[in-house]
Amino acid sequence: MKTRKILIKGINIALLVAAMGLTQSCHDDFLDEELTTQRNTDYYKTDEGIQSLVIGGYYRMFAVPFAGEVMMTSMNSGTDEFVIGGDDSNGVWNNYTVAFQSRINAINSNTISMERQWDDTYLGIHIANQIIKYATESSSTSTAIKQTALGEGYFFRAYSYLRLVRQFGGVPLKTNVTTTVETEFTRATPQEIYDLIVADFTQAYNLLANTGAPAKITKDAAAHYLAKALLSRASEINDTWNSSTKQADLNQTVTLCDEVISRHALAANYSALWNFTAPNSANESLPELILSAQFTSDPGATAKNFMHVVFASKYDDLPMMKRDLTGMRPYSRLAPSYYTYENYDLVNDSRLWKSFRTKHRLNNASGSYYVKGDLGIMYVINDINDNTFAQRKYNNDPGILYTRTFTENGNPVTTTKTIPSVYVAHNASNQLLTLEPRFPSLSKHFDASRLGINETNGFRDEILARSAETYLIAAEAKIKLAAMGSGSYNDALTYINAVRDRASFKAGENRAAYVDGGAAFASSTASVPNDNSYMTENSYYESTHIATTTAATSLAVTNINALPTEDERVIARLGYSSDYDRMMCFLLNERSRELCGEFHRWEDLSRTKTLVKRVQAYNPTASANVQDKHLLRPIPQTFLDLVTSGGVPLSPAQKQAMQNPGY
Repeated sequence: MKTRKILIKGINIALLVAAMGLTQSCHDDFLDEELTTQRNTDYYKTDEGIQSLVIGGYYRMFAVPFAGEVMMTSMNSGTDEFVIGGDDSNGVWNNYTVAFQSRINAINSNTISMERQWDDTYLGIHIANQIIKYATESSSTSTAIKQTALGEGYFFRAYSYLRLVRQFGGVPLKTNVTTTVETEFTRATPQEIYDLIVADFTQAYNLLANTGAPAKITKDAAAHYLAKALLSRASEINDTWNSSTKQADLNQTVTLCDEVISRHALAANYSALWNFTAPNSANESLPELILSAQFTSDPGATAKNFMHVVFASKYDDLPMMKRDLTGMRPYSRLAPSYYTYENYDLVNDSRLWKSFRTKHRLNNASGSYYVKGDLGIMYVINDINDNTFAQRKYNNDPGILYTRTFTENGNPVTTTKTIPSVYVAHNASNQLLTLEPRFPSLSKHFDASRLGINETNGFRDEILARSAETYLIAAEAKIKLAAMGSGSYNDALTYINAVRDRASFKAGENRAAYVDGGAAFASSTASVPNDNSYMTENSYYESTHIATTTAATSLAVTNINALPTEDERVIARLGYSSDYDRMMCFLLNERSRELCGEFHRWEDLSRTKTLVKRVQAYNPTASANVQDKHLLRPIPQTFLDLVTSGGVPLSPAQKQAMQNPGY
């Protein structure tokens, strides 16, 4: 459903008034005319007015974070999954150096400040409070409009506070509409914040219908996020105070997840999620999707998606290559870590091969030997124990050949050529891809429907919630319940295996087949097909060295004492031995395999208090710097500098007391 695409054009003034809590008025003494277009806050109690506020809420809370690098820095940087990819404009968010403080010094205009997500989220909370207030006071005779708006308002507020508490811990609670300048604030406790979050999501769940997903907030979206909030409240970071609510929270989490799962079937093929062929294409309305941030190619729309550039590796500076629509504009911010390469069963698990682009076609060949369409770049993602390759990088090596079959003058022709650029993850020389760096791009956000090769404005929707995560939320709740003596660790396997079953290769499946949003070049007015590097195959067979097969595989886990090889390897490296720690490690690995790069990871590691150990093990540039204090972000200095106590600015000691420990 695309009727909720964000079109901010005629609404801008209304949103500005809403955000400022002001009444718009105008008077011209010279003309002495009565202005019939004047509006005050009563407008927001009408059907049209409350719906304009709701549209502003969707824009502010869902779309805006994807318009820059906020989601990347706050959710993916500084984890075990990704390292700096080549451009360190936001390297401080990954490396946890002494520069990672309440005020971040900008390297350039791309550097994200500490206050950016804080300010944006509180602006969203202000809009949510307005929606709740004016929907409650609304004179509307349409129960559907009034009730839906109220449910959306409660959802927006809970969603925003969940983000804040997971990033910063206790924060100021603001539940009324601001009409004057306010500077007196204190931090509520995390427990108080979670109480509000749970109450608000519950209100949304009770008020909302189940229509319009994933463009609209539904009852299932409220259930998914309520389950997520309850699980978060029951997580390790809150163990000093959550004992009285923990078991009930976990039981309710499972109940809610079962409800959502029953109505949101997983896509049959993992690649269907990423097969973006044009704005509003079929992959944006799959039943698996619960909620998405909506974008559109409408030229009047303000909201644009920036995420297609941040995971894209440089390719346009390699031999016979140039920048094109399908390769994206490569900002090269984040590269997959070696944890990510080694976390998959490379032979049986399809998800790595369907999430990362490992081959590019030549798009700038002009000689007689190479032609456009030949394989130009290949990344070999092989097993950690594979010593077949002597080194990391190969240029036109006669030992690495590519066979291509095409039609010439009506006859099939087969040629065997070397590949201009090949990079190997594991090799006998122990050379890393991060040396240059060159890496396969995470392609889940790729968008070749853009209006030009250097255009950073994208039109693709961003998935906020899908039922594969719902399965894993339930699985984690089951693991935590088992640790409390309620149920068995095996109870979690039912949920985990459902996700792993979808991930396994199916009978008859071509394991080298590959799709991503590069296919959307055909919908772009800037498309030049012969100059695109998009290739519909991956390096599965070159990487695994197995004979071509279309046999079915199984990833089912039946024994918690014999977890998959890749998981046992991580468990050993992190030094876990108890059943709980082993199962949580398995669960977090599975979340990474399924949700890699989907803007969950930092909060997953923070709330489970596994961030420090995993970053030390798998993120080389951050390993020496990460500390327990980094489980939370510092409270922004811009906020502390404006807060007063009794009308007087805070003293340095008072600011330090309001700051998170260690900053």
